[in-house]
Amino acid sequence: MNFGAIIIGDEILSGKRVDKHFDKIVSLLAARGLRLSWAEYLGDERSRIAATLKRTFASGDVVFSFGGIGNTPDDHTRQAAAEALGVDLVLHPEAEREIRARFGDDANPVRLLLGTFPRGVDIVPNPFNRIAGFRTRDHYFLPGFPQMAHPMAEWALDTFYSHLFNCNPMVDKAFLLTGPTAYESALLDLMERIVADYPDLRLFSLPSIGEDKQRRHLELGVEGAVERVDQALEEIRQEVERRGIRWRWRD
Repeated sequence: MNFGAIIIGDEILSGKRVDKHFDKIVSLLAARGLRLSWAEYLGDERSRIAATLKRTFASGDVVFSFGGIGNTPDDHTRQAAAEALGVDLVLHPEAEREIRARFGDDANPVRLLLGTFPRGVDIVPNPFNRIAGFRTRDHYFLPGFPQMAHPMAEWALDTFYSHLFNCNPMVDKAFLLTGPTAYESALLDLMERIVADYPDLRLFSLPSIGEDKQRRHLELGVEGAVERVDQALEEIRQEVERRGIRWRWRD
């Protein structure tokens, strides 16, 4: 299955806040032998969020959506999700119970709006303050606050996707290449050959330039199943040696 992330909020796109969700979801997935396939950043624009969700609902991907599920006028994710699903918004009984348990007699109608979700969804429990998120079609709608959202994402992974953990252990290994011909353009034919011969691997090339604007090295490697990675790297090593390119293992 592919995993994706939608990160919502004008404050992130304007630079008023620094996004903390991308790095966290990448690390949560990596700790379980999984990886993020894509991520999108959206502002607080209901029509754009709804259009994005219509597309991702149809994709079959597992998607974590961060932000916009509050009850203020700039929060649009609940309404956009309902539009994308073609349903109305209703007060979810489990979310209501959590809110009443949290606030008691102070669980007024304004606070209960926090439990108003698209009809037919299930809740995602919030261990921080009991204000639930919601889930449907492998989509998880979580608050924008990292201290709430990240434990909720971890719960979703461990509850529903543990059968996928570490099913195909992946490694990435690479050489650091130096010398007058250690350029991506000079090695393009080699890289294209590796990609064609090893379609199950991911090839990457990362040039490094120092603060003095001088080229340091080219990191060239592959990611995938360890046996195939070792096989591809041996071919790369033989070819770069034949071309007189100096190499060493990346630490």
